[in-house]
Amino acid sequence: LHFSLGDLRDVLAVAGAATSFSPPPDLERHVFVYPQETTNSHVLVRAKPEQPLQNFTVCLRSYTDLTRPYSLFSYATKAQDNEILLFKPKPSEYRFYVGGRFVTFHVPQSIAESEHVCASWESATGIVGFWFNGKAWPRKGLQRGYTVGAEAAIVLGQEQDAFGGGFDARQSFTGELSAVYMWDTGLSTSEVMGAMYNKLSKAPIFGWRNFPYKIVGEVYLKP
Repeated sequence: LHFSLGDLRDVLAVAGAATSFSPPPDLERHVFVYPQETTNSHVLVRAKPEQPLQNFTVCLRSYTDLTRPYSLFSYATKAQDNEILLFKPKPSEYRFYVGGRFVTFHVPQSIAESEHVCASWESATGIVGFWFNGKAWPRKGLQRGYTVGAEAAIVLGQEQDAFGGGFDARQSFTGELSAVYMWDTGLSTSEVMGAMYNKLSKAPIFGWRNFPYKIVGEVYLKP
């Protein structure tokens, strides 16, 4: 067999095209480590809903000893930088934003404890569900009738004050993040318990077992 240089280029081009369609990696036994406070380090989720959202659920696990405010999950559109935001202003409190407005959930104060949280929202009633380490908190409500935009930048570990940017180091996350999922539906408590252990009964928009991501700055994927 004889290959010209042009043939070799064609083979390599085809091989490159094939690898570009490889499925996102399974991160089940891994975490993202954010080693220090920065103005730019984050993980960009390379997925978004196919259409605007009337319902959704977000779940993730975090491990940190921070006592200052920090952002975990930031979903921004060009019209609203806090379209969806899961934010922790202090160790005993979570804030969950939809369309720029928020509700607060008070949790047991802990530092350097692994915390799994899920938050859900439905447009028809505005009801917000919140689960802390698998336990359902009393439901609250906001933004009844609102629609969450689909053209989004989704960032882990920084709070967007502009579409895809506008970060503030004083709200940056340091520690470990894992088990990140987003659905376009609500979840039951039993489904939340499954998500805690990466056992799913509903297909997510994106999830930890096939997670499409890009690291920007100093974040590391570690076992």
